[in-house]
Amino acid sequence: MKMLKAATKLDNIGMTASTLCAIHCAAVPVFFTSLPLFGLGFLANPWVEWGMILFALVIGISSIGGSYLNSHHKALPLVLLIIGFATILLAHIFTQGWLEAVIVPIGGITIAVAHFINYKYAGTCTSGDSFLHVKHTHE
Repeated sequence: MKMLKAATKLDNIGMTASTLCAIHCAAVPVFFTSLPLFGLGFLANPWVEWGMILFALVIGISSIGGSYLNSHHKALPLVLLIIGFATILLAHIFTQGWLEAVIVPIGGITIAVAHFINYKYAGTCTSGDSFLHVKHTHE
């Protein structure tokens, strides 16, 4: 049970980090010239972006990998995590400009969806037939 709570917290962090990463990757190219005016020039630094990617990777592997091995044993979140990171890495390596600003956020959103699905697989009860069934306990 303790592992399940830790995985749920990591999924929440992962969903947030991946969504922020997607927003960052989409917004920085658009607002690139105005960032220094607001004291946010550091957001355009490649080290910040790679740091966010590394942070999301560590959280993703810990949360989704742990849940896969210890809890639900369903491959979908793991596959989505791999696809999301592959999309981000390939876009950073092989694209530039507006195309990169479109593809990288898609990878970030894919990772956030992987965390959401993992959260649902690891934390929902078996009653109810909806995938979006709200977590609760049965007495």
